[in-house]
Amino acid sequence: MSDQLATVLDWVAILCILAGAMLSLVAGVGLIRFPDLLSRMHTAAKPQILGLLLVLVGIGIRLIPVETNVFSTGTLVLVALFQVVTVPVAGHITARVGYRTGRIEEKLMVRDELAERMEARRGNGDGGPDGASR
Repeated sequence: MSDQLATVLDWVAILCILAGAMLSLVAGVGLIRFPDLLSRMHTAAKPQILGLLLVLVGIGIRLIPVETNVFSTGTLVLVALFQVVTVPVAGHITARVGYRTGRIEEKLMVRDELAERMEARRGNGDGGPDGASR
């Protein structure tokens, strides 16, 4: 690999890592600054994942010219895949728990589809004490 190409790849990797770090920083500040659970949940999931993916892309670009046996781009792909799969599930569970414990402000919601479902289940008598099926 030529020295010019290696230099360009280094700069692209640096820019990706810095952009990812800034997005992660913004997500952290949003967790502190936002007032309610839904806003915090949003900022914990979306910019954090994009920031992590940018950091992983930057590390992957940086690893292209380097041959190592310990750490490879395949590991980075697995980390990215697991994060992309698990963070939305964790966010969904967080929102459901917050809703069921009454920590979500109802005036902030435009449409409450979960309340409609819970009412329908209560009407059928197959819900638990909080309206959830078991």
